[in-house]
Amino acid sequence: MSSYRLHYFNGRGRAEVSRLIFAAVGQKFEDIRYEQNEWPTHQARMPLGEMPVLEYEGFKIPQSLTIARFLAKQFQLAGRDNFEQAKVDAIIDTISEFALSLGTISREKDETKKQEGMRKLFTEDIPYHLQHLELLGKSYGVGGPFFVGNHLTWADLYFYDAAESLLRISGTVLNRFPWLISNRQEIERQPKISAYLKSRPQTLF
Repeated sequence: MSSYRLHYFNGRGRAEVSRLIFAAVGQKFEDIRYEQNEWPTHQARMPLGEMPVLEYEGFKIPQSLTIARFLAKQFQLAGRDNFEQAKVDAIIDTISEFALSLGTISREKDETKKQEGMRKLFTEDIPYHLQHLELLGKSYGVGGPFFVGNHLTWADLYFYDAAESLLRISGTVLNRFPWLISNRQEIERQPKISAYLKSRPQTLF
């Protein structure tokens, strides 16, 4: 049995960045996926009653970014020293700001409020954060295609997945940000990641 067991729904969602980390380093793991109707029978066995959850050496770890950060440190994708790790975390926090907003608006039940929220998000909030990411990438990436230190970190993988969600809603959302486009293209050129993207289950989210 694999030392790593990742529990989540049958979708990309909040577990995908961890799956991308496993893929990037070629680490085998047990990808345990639940359908929505199966979840109630498993929920009580999760530490906080939610997912994703990573099982490692007999312990269950909750919280999506905690899991991803742990895996990034395990596999040397968190930054090569404390200063690089701070730069990586700055990228992660910037992405999380718009990812959280997108998730909140996507769950809005009132269709009118949802449409207005999405309009504001994609015309104001997301471009604001993408501009910041473009600036940070150009600065921290020291002339290379990766966000930090001219080598792959989990910041690149987190942005790749977050941007995929944005692009599914608006295919032009990155058009004003050429550095971010080149960053995503570089991630897709990584052989192990490319193989994973082609073989992973195709899901709606």
